[in-house]
Amino acid sequence: MRLSLKAMAIAAALLWGGAMLCVGLINLVDPNYGINFIQLTSSVYLWFHASRTMGNVLLGTVDGLIDGSIAGLIFALQYSAVTNIPRHTEQARATPNHG
Repeated sequence: MRLSLKAMAIAAALLWGGAMLCVGLINLVDPNYGINFIQLTSSVYLWFHASRTMGNVLLGTVDGLIDGSIAGLIFALQYSAVTNIPRHTEQARATPNHG
């Protein structure tokens, strides 16, 4: 079974970008919320900073969308490659080869 590359990339992008958007928006309302998450992501993404501005939240969301889509694409490619490996079943091993 193969995964759809497009669907997986979109799903992962929405999940990661949405998480960054939600945490960023809640942090704008409550400065104590998600501080560790925001500091962690600001150390990974070059343009995203923990400055608590709407522009920074949107920039982090875009970074999350891009990063999530790349991660989802890589995951789908690896999954499809691994599941296409032919398997040897017990029945195939038990049947003698009459050549």
